[in-house]
Amino acid sequence: MAQEIGWELYRSFLAVLSSGSLSGAARSLAITQPTVGRHISALEKSLGLPLFTRSQAGLLPTEAALSLRPYAESMSSTAAALRRAAESHGGAVKGTVRISASEVVGAEVLPPILARLRAEHPQLRVELVLTNRVQDLVRREADIAVRMTPPKQEVLLAKRVDAATLGLYAHQDYLKQHGVPRSLSDLEHHSLIGFDEETPFLRAARRSIPQWSRDAFCLRTDSDLAQLALIRAGCGIGVCQVRIARRDLSLVRVLSRHFEMKLETWITMHEDLRSSPRCKVTFDALVRGLGKA
Repeated sequence: MAQEIGWELYRSFLAVLSSGSLSGAARSLAITQPTVGRHISALEKSLGLPLFTRSQAGLLPTEAALSLRPYAESMSSTAAALRRAAESHGGAVKGTVRISASEVVGAEVLPPILARLRAEHPQLRVELVLTNRVQDLVRREADIAVRMTPPKQEVLLAKRVDAATLGLYAHQDYLKQHGVPRSLSDLEHHSLIGFDEETPFLRAARRSIPQWSRDAFCLRTDSDLAQLALIRAGCGIGVCQVRIARRDLSLVRVLSRHFEMKLETWITMHEDLRSSPRCKVTFDALVRGLGKA
């Protein structure tokens, strides 16, 4: 590698990894397919490595390509963070702030908070990333994150807000048809909604409810949003945040004396963004909003 490799080559590389084809990458990048092909060829030549092999299913990444992916993704995150910082240059609250939150918090809790934030600062744009994966703030995958675990990196600024309370809920129509459980043993006669994969939350819940296991779940999904939708549809009994269920009078809490869990909630951002107006007002708005949620 006698010269620096341009970012556009890595950008095309990531797009092909995501789409599995040159044409798909071209559409996502709004460039032509031959251009993407040239970028991949130039990158392979510069690196001295084959990155993709052709198959009937499309372009398959080689082991070398997969090993390079996290580094290219880090470059992409840094480039996006640079653009967000550049467009917000100046003292005004403007530009884009990228927020990462879990599925349920992002879809059910944050929208009214963000609506108030945008009403106060109309020049502010928000990118809301819904993921249960903890995005890396150090690598600038997001500017601010709402997390259910305290951050471990010293370079992160964090504020603890009110913990989210979890309880068991079912739709009133389900309870009319199947009855209200009066004891934990009654759960054996009900349709339970839970995770497909074993999770730390599932293990923690079993300490209060021994019956709360994968084998006991009639409906399984690792999506928190899907679990909430199943509860709302009257499919059975599942875990829901109290602050979310409180807004829906058709959801009824059951076995409240037997099960209640608290999830710590933290608002976190990189300390280098402390002086950024767009990040500061967003951080403060999330702290206020989640403190009242």
